[in-house]
Amino acid sequence: MVPVDINLHGRKPRLDERPLEKRIGLVILSTDHTTEVDFQRMVASDRIGVYVNRIPYANPTTPENLMKMQPALSEGASLILPDEPLDAVMYSCTSASVVIGDVRIEEAIRAAKPGVPVVTPTAAAVRGLRALGAHSISILTPYTVETSRPMADYFAGLGFTINRFTCLGFEDDREMARIAPDEIVSLASEAMDPQSQSLFISCTAVRAAQVAGRVEAAIGKPVVTSNLATAWACLRLCGETALRPELGTLMTKPYSEG
Repeated sequence: MVPVDINLHGRKPRLDERPLEKRIGLVILSTDHTTEVDFQRMVASDRIGVYVNRIPYANPTTPENLMKMQPALSEGASLILPDEPLDAVMYSCTSASVVIGDVRIEEAIRAAKPGVPVVTPTAAAVRGLRALGAHSISILTPYTVETSRPMADYFAGLGFTINRFTCLGFEDDREMARIAPDEIVSLASEAMDPQSQSLFISCTAVRAAQVAGRVEAAIGKPVVTSNLATAWACLRLCGETALRPELGTLMTKPYSEG
């Protein structure tokens, strides 16, 4: 066989500073079916890249199992484009954000990515509800009563009036991801108290963001879901201000980091 001549080009191509202008890192559960799909649909673009790493998680969804993820957060964040800055890092577990705590999650991620804005579903949901002017809320979760209790305490502790709290009793987040979208709309309608100004649907596994517009039409009030809130927060942190009402009322609101 005659060797093929390989020519080394004499000029190196010009390099852009980044392949994409903005970079969002997602730290998600090994069992997560939903977050990547939602972020590709709502956030990723020719300007914003979404980069994912998964960390170990084992069902059932109990406070004890949720707490076990904390030691993996720093390493999980460090493996997303190592040694390169990100514009935001989102940890995609609502119930664990309550159990571990927003502040401890921020500290763990910033240990790997210093100075990066950290988004949790709970903190993003709180900012979203406040952006909507909602003080009295209803909450729908897929969790058991045991796992829902810290969620109720979290929002009540931040000054929200909870008119109605409904949970579905699931222990496996893979089953939570299989709740049919039509069922989510129906369940949301049942979970919404007439006195509430907004409905929060918790859990990044639940496909609620896909039907946020339908839920709002059904209940006549704005809805905040875990993935809708984190997508909104990440977009705003990347300087994206386009109004996208088709995704939900929240996507028409500005974001405050305060």
